[in-house]
Amino acid sequence: MDFLEALDGRIRILERVGSWEEAVRISGELLAADGLVTPSYVEHMVRTCQELGPYIAIAPGVAIPHARPEDGANGLGLSLVVIREGVRFGSHNDPVRVLIAFATPDRSAHIDLLRQLAELLARADALAEAAMRLGTPEQWKEWVRSLIQNPP
Repeated sequence: MDFLEALDGRIRILERVGSWEEAVRISGELLAADGLVTPSYVEHMVRTCQELGPYIAIAPGVAIPHARPEDGANGLGLSLVVIREGVRFGSHNDPVRVLIAFATPDRSAHIDLLRQLAELLARADALAEAAMRLGTPEQWKEWVRSLIQNPP
C-alpha cells in the first residue's frame, strides 16, 4: 500500500487548535471515522504522548501521532492534519503544523509506509512551508503525490 492509498482522503486543514491534545485527537478521529481504529486507540495516542513526552514531534513542524496495534488498530491507514497557526508540543520541533497519524494492525504491515514517510520527512521544511500555502485537501494530495514521484 502506498502513502496516498493509505491516506485515502483523510486530510483536514484547520487554522488553529486549542492544544496538542486536540490536534492529536482530530488526527485519530479521522482514522476512527473510517473504522481503522477504535476510540480507545485515539485516547492511547494522546496518553502515550502525555506519558513519554513530545517524541512524536519528529521533525521541524511535523508530528506523527500513533499508538500500538493492540491499543485498538483495526487496519492500516494514515491521516493528515494541517494546523496553519501551528501547535506547541513542548518540543524543539515546535510549532507543529503537520500531523501525520498512522494506524497499523500489527508490527510489520506499516514498514513500507514508514519508508515513504521517511522520504517525506527528509523534506520537513517543505512540509511546514506547504502548511502555510496549500488550502485544500486536493492540493495536499497532489503535492504529496509530486513529492513521492520525485524523491530527493
